[in-house]
Amino acid sequence: MRVLVIAAAVLALTVGSAQAQMGGGRRQPNERGAKADNTPKVDEKAYKAALERIPEPKEKYDPWGGARPSEPAKKSK
Repeated sequence: MRVLVIAAAVLALTVGSAQAQMGGGRRQPNERGAKADNTPKVDEKAYKAALERIPEPKEKYDPWGGARPSEPAKKSK
């Protein structure tokens, strides 16, 4: 009897976690399709114009600049 109760508890916990992962199936029929239609469309001309307004950097970006010195160490002989 004890084994049967433990097996039922394990089965209940397994079903509960599977239910949480699947979402329960209580969604509206076209919920995802409606959200996709409401997204704004990208205007290619406006995008390219915005990219052209970005100024060019004066010096090259160094992502490791803080980890090492910008100029190599000069050896004196």
